[in-house]
Amino acid sequence: MNWFGKQKLKRVGIIVAHPDDETLWAGGTILSNPSWDCFIVCLCRSSDTERAPRFAKTVRSLRSAGRMGDLDDGPNQHPLKENEVESAILDLLPAWDFDLIITHDPAGEYTKHLRHEEISKAVILLWHSGKIQTNELWTFAYEDGEKTYFPKGIPSATIYKTLSWWSWRKKYNLITITYGFTSDSWEAKTTPKAEAFWQFTNSETAVKWLEHGENLK
Repeated sequence: MNWFGKQKLKRVGIIVAHPDDETLWAGGTILSNPSWDCFIVCLCRSSDTERAPRFAKTVRSLRSAGRMGDLDDGPNQHPLKENEVESAILDLLPAWDFDLIITHDPAGEYTKHLRHEEISKAVILLWHSGKIQTNELWTFAYEDGEKTYFPKGIPSATIYKTLSWWSWRKKYNLITITYGFTSDSWEAKTTPKAEAFWQFTNSETAVKWLEHGENLK
């Protein structure tokens, strides 16, 4: 608490691949933490004339600031060079000392998206090298049973929280109204009612997770 009786703001960076990832995987958590001062980095689609303005509107609805990049996100999903992804993150993310950074998991949130995996790896390595400063890192903790069901939070994750009806509904409205996905779309049907994260308080553990995550779960 500060001298005026208000909760101290927590500086949070959220680094995702696509406009809507911030909402799908962490929107309820952002909405439930008004003391968070969030900066949201989206690495793809800044030249998308539909998705980019919708991302900007969503960021405002989440009481956050943000920037977008334009990494290749074509249908063929050719692998990107590690330094290209890392440079894009550093160009977009403010050079702040963060209390918390949230990003994708090395295994992704569903089967399968290369950009999610590449961005997770880049964030972990940037933290480990000291190029990103944060007290802790959370990676999204979701799985889809290898496409046998919609992605859902992993109950055994470090952090697992069922959203209030208000938080989930606000999140769902951002997906369906602000982003414009129809109620029968994959995005709308996916919108998780519980959010989950793996938590890391040092980069060495995060690097081990990156290298051996499936064996550590």
